[in-house]
Amino acid sequence: QAFFCLLLCIPWGSSCPPSCQCTEQAGAKAVLCSSRHLEEIPKGIPKDAVFLKLDANSITRIPSNAFRHLSHLEELDLSRNAIEKIDRAAFKGVAAGLRTLDLSSNRIRSIPKEALMALSAKLRLANNPWHCECALQEVLWEARLDPDSVQDITCHTAPREEYVGKPLLQVLDAGVNFCSVHQRTTDVAMFIAMFGWFTMVIVYVICYVRHNREDACKHVDYLKSLPSSQGHAE
Repeated sequence: QAFFCLLLCIPWGSSCPPSCQCTEQAGAKAVLCSSRHLEEIPKGIPKDAVFLKLDANSITRIPSNAFRHLSHLEELDLSRNAIEKIDRAAFKGVAAGLRTLDLSSNRIRSIPKEALMALSAKLRLANNPWHCECALQEVLWEARLDPDSVQDITCHTAPREEYVGKPLLQVLDAGVNFCSVHQRTTDVAMFIAMFGWFTMVIVYVICYVRHNREDACKHVDYLKSLPSSQGHAE
């Protein structure tokens, strides 16, 4: 916070979004857009921005390639917004250099694991109404989470009522594996689909055989109804 306060004192000479304040110190360029009633990512953010603060706004979605042109970005603060949806390619283009990503205190229930798995940044995901599922579990296991905020990743909803209200880490430590449940559900769905397909094939074969049998019987009856060759000879 003290660093950003210092940055406030040094204005930029380059362009800056109208709703933001742009500052610089020792070559580190910051774009400060906190508490500006923004509903989306502002346009015109300078390409050489290193710090971007968009906290305490009303942003509801992070679309694909939202920060792709910000190749120098190291710290991104999106906390205390109303974010509900994050696209799979939301952080494409900044994944390699980003060191800190704050998504805490939003309205995020689920997030595509592809959006976060490519990041090496320290993630803050606390205080969101998370639905505890396999994708969130994989993020917790494989992403680089801020250790100070992991305990605040709580199950707002879950497959079983007993997990609701508990920290996800506590649920996983108790031996719960949401991914195995997901796998079993997928296996059952595949079995049902295969059984349905097999049943359709059997029904088709039975109908086909019956139809051919009926045609054969009609043909035999027809032949029997014809005058015999002996009768013609007489």
